[in-house]
Amino acid sequence: MIPAKRLGLAAILLMAAAMPAYAHVGIGTTSSFTAGFMHPLSGLDHMTVMIAVGLWAALKGGRAIWAWPAAFVGVMLAGAALGMAHVPVPFVEPGILASVVALGLLVALAVDLPVSAGVAILGLFALFHGHAHGTEVPENAGGLEYMAGFAVATALLHAVGIAAALGLGTRFRGLARVAGAACAAIGLGLAFGVV
Repeated sequence: MIPAKRLGLAAILLMAAAMPAYAHVGIGTTSSFTAGFMHPLSGLDHMTVMIAVGLWAALKGGRAIWAWPAAFVGVMLAGAALGMAHVPVPFVEPGILASVVALGLLVALAVDLPVSAGVAILGLFALFHGHAHGTEVPENAGGLEYMAGFAVATALLHAVGIAAALGLGTRFRGLARVAGAACAAIGLGLAFGVV
């Protein structure tokens, strides 16, 4: 088992190494598994949200540990399919920014909602993230490899958040909440163009 301090440090380093939010339409190559896998790792907005989902799920515990990340990935893929089909979804970019702030606050405040309410909240945000991914896929590319890549990377980032929160244990639960506050601050920084 990886010591909690190392796992927490790894999560912080991943977040610090991320480049600014380039998770939007027209950025980068979008036709391979590798491009899809790298996409969530290339923007601070994606990384913070994906890790925050895992942190929040672990803070809730029980069924949320698997249900919330699974719901996020599933709805994200549905959103990507809508984007690839050119079905418009309003407020995608503001929704992505709102997800960074909101999920950070949900973690920072350790908001304890029913699992179904968490699924609904995460599903809404996942729809925005997925739609942004899907609209990036060029018409001459199938996009399935790309979608598989970003789904795997997203699930791995959720797992980092879960492992970090569980690794810290109840004694250091406050550190997971501090990470949530950092996520919210990053979201505000992105919204106001400071980050």
